[in-house]
Amino acid sequence: MANSKSAEKRARQAVARRARNITQRSQARTSVKRVVTAVAKGDAQEANEAMKAATPVIDAMARKGIIHKNKAARQKSRLNKKLKALAGK
Repeated sequence: MANSKSAEKRARQAVARRARNITQRSQARTSVKRVVTAVAKGDAQEANEAMKAATPVIDAMARKGIIHKNKAARQKSRLNKKLKALAGK
C-alpha cells in the first residue's frame, strides 16, 4: 500500500489510466476483428470500409503508447494483405 500522499495519488492515477487503456485497446481489437470477419465472409466492400475505420483507431493507439508502433504497423500490414488477397479472388 502507498505510504505517502503522492504515492496514493499515483496509485489512483494508475487505476484510472489502466481502465482507459483497457477500453481503448478493446476498441482497437474490435475494429481489427470487424475487418477479419468481413474478409472471412468474402465481402470486399464491407472489408474496405472496416479497414478505413480501423486504420485511424490503430494509429491512435500507437500514438498514445497503448500499443507499440511496430505492432500497429504489423496489424495494418496483415489486414491489407488479407484485403488484397480478397480482391484477387
